[in-house]
Amino acid sequence: MNIHEYQAKELLAKYGVPVPAGYPAMSVDEAVEAAQQLPGPLWVVKAQIHAGGRGKGKFKELGPDAKGGVRLAHSVDEVREHAAEMLGKTLATVQTGPAGKQVQRLYITDGVDIEKEYYLAILVDRETGRPAIVASTEGGMNIEDVAHESPEKIRTITVDPATGLMPHHGRAVAAALGLSGDLAKQASKVLASLYKAFLGTDASQIEINPLAVTDKGQLMVLDAKVGFDNNAEFRHPDLEQLRDLTEEDPMEIEASKYDLAYIKLDGNIGCMVNGAGLAMATMDIIKLEGGEPANFLDVGGGATKEKVTAAFKIILSDPSVQGILVNIFGGIMRCDIIAEGVVAAAREVNLHVPLVVRLEGTNVQQGKDILASSGLPIIPANDLGDAARKIVAEVKAPVAA
Repeated sequence: MNIHEYQAKELLAKYGVPVPAGYPAMSVDEAVEAAQQLPGPLWVVKAQIHAGGRGKGKFKELGPDAKGGVRLAHSVDEVREHAAEMLGKTLATVQTGPAGKQVQRLYITDGVDIEKEYYLAILVDRETGRPAIVASTEGGMNIEDVAHESPEKIRTITVDPATGLMPHHGRAVAAALGLSGDLAKQASKVLASLYKAFLGTDASQIEINPLAVTDKGQLMVLDAKVGFDNNAEFRHPDLEQLRDLTEEDPMEIEASKYDLAYIKLDGNIGCMVNGAGLAMATMDIIKLEGGEPANFLDVGGGATKEKVTAAFKIILSDPSVQGILVNIFGGIMRCDIIAEGVVAAAREVNLHVPLVVRLEGTNVQQGKDILASSGLPIIPANDLGDAARKIVAEVKAPVAA
């Protein structure tokens, strides 16, 4: 789960992380009221969407010469002007893609005079199984660009979870950022607060870009991106309130209600599989055969008939889907349960696209019998390669006049 910048800053401030004063706004009047609560004479008006690159983004309705999603204002009237121009518009950034996202919230913050910008993040390193601190002197830039063009400017420091954050980690981060004296001490304190927040919220990532040195010699977090481990949501009911469903794909929201792992992709072949590894292999072999998967969908090892029916309906709710491949290996999951769910869903939604089903494992023959006797135009497959070839051929076949 991701949250907005203003929510991230409010959360981090509770752990002692230094952030500028600011207020969220859902309307132009609220933006003006927020600005009036701040001292000025400089304000920052920031579009709130779940994507980076907002400052360089473009509003699709305003033309190529319009300012981006992060703007400076030198008066309350200018705050009003920016807010009126941004709210309700579609902001396209590198991360959103051409479709962009509609801006429904703004964040009005105190303006800060910046001397220098840095990058600092804490995330889970999947290779080491440990928290990793990523620091760079190239703040304010896309870290992906820095990694590609100047990898030597990025320092990664792992933390042993058994000992936790130690004083040497703070010194290493200060050195990586080229800070000394009081700024080095501030960097250690900021890092300690961020690490407490990382552990305390079961975050998967806390990204600070930029971490800035102000003209008053203070380290300040000017932008924050925080994401949480969905598997730990049960421990943080308070964080669930921060979820903004308007920023999430409706099909992914529906899938979460049934505890389904669903991610929408750009292809036209819907996939329903049990097990993440098998789902990845299914998508790979579809591409190998010249097709494009429309989604990643893992129904899990203990799916019920109702869960399978819901998964099937979610796939078919995607208008880009022109065919479906169901690939099930029945270990814990029984093939007859999957077959019953597929048949029930196909009848309920009035199946109108080709459907290829490959079953193997527990009760496989019972499952195949259920499909064969359903009276539905379900295409059986003998193995995964056979299934991929059949669904790709069906999708590519010319439509009869």
